[in-house]
Amino acid sequence: MTTDMRHAQFETLPDGDAVAARMAELFIDAIQKRPGERIRIALSGGSTPKKLFSILAKPEIAKKVDWKRVEIFYGDERHVPVGNADNNHTTATTLLLSKVPVPDSQIHAMPTSGEVQEDAAQYQRIMEASYGNKTLEKGRPFFDLVMLGLGTDGHTASLFPGEPVLDEKSAWVSVSSPKTAPHARLTLTYPAIASSREIVFLVTGENKVPMLRRLREGDSSIPSGRIVSEGKILVLADRAATGEPS
Repeated sequence: MTTDMRHAQFETLPDGDAVAARMAELFIDAIQKRPGERIRIALSGGSTPKKLFSILAKPEIAKKVDWKRVEIFYGDERHVPVGNADNNHTTATTLLLSKVPVPDSQIHAMPTSGEVQEDAAQYQRIMEASYGNKTLEKGRPFFDLVMLGLGTDGHTASLFPGEPVLDEKSAWVSVSSPKTAPHARLTLTYPAIASSREIVFLVTGENKVPMLRRLREGDSSIPSGRIVSEGKILVLADRAATGEPS
C-alpha cells in the first residue's frame, strides 16, 4: 500500500503542546507495537520537536521506551558543526538523547565536518549498513517512523522549492542549498522518506494556514505535497495552523 498526501489522515489539536504530546504517544507506540525488533526513527528539527524531546526525556515517559531497540536518524541537517545552535542533532542530544539509554552506536547524526556532497554520501553508507542493502526494497521499509515539518514555503525536511534534490530518484541522501534559508543542508530524499511504515507531519502556528491547506489538497507543486509512504501518513496540526478559532 502506498499513501500519498491526498489520502493522508489529519488530526487537529488545541495547540503546539498538544501536538507534541500526541507525537510522544505515536513515538512510543511505534516501538511498543513491534516488540523485539529494531526500530528506526527519523527525527526532525523545529520548535514542536523540542517540546516532544522534553516530554520523552521525562523519566516516567522514557521508561515506556525500550531504547536499546531504537535507532535514531535525521530527516535533514544544516551543514554546521555539532554544537552549533542550528544543528538538529545538537538540539536532540541536549534535550533527549543524552538523557535516555539509547546506545551511542545507534544514534546516527548527519555528518557536517567535511565537504557537503561527501557528507551526504557518507550518511547514505551509514543507512545502507543499517538496512543491509544498497537498494530499498518494497515491502521492507527502512523507517518505522519519520517525523516531518512544514515550512511556510511548502518545504519539508530540506526539500525546498526549486532545488535539484526534488528530482532525485535513487540516492537516499542528498544536498540542498536553499536560496530562502541559511546554510547548505543534508536531507533525506523522496525515495528514502517513502520507505517508511508511518510518516507524521507536525504543523503548528497561524503562519502555516495557507500551506497546510495546500498540503491537505495534495498540491504537488509544493515539495511537501509530493510526500508518499509505503505505510500511512498522519498530519498533526494545531488549531492555529488550521485557521480554526481556539
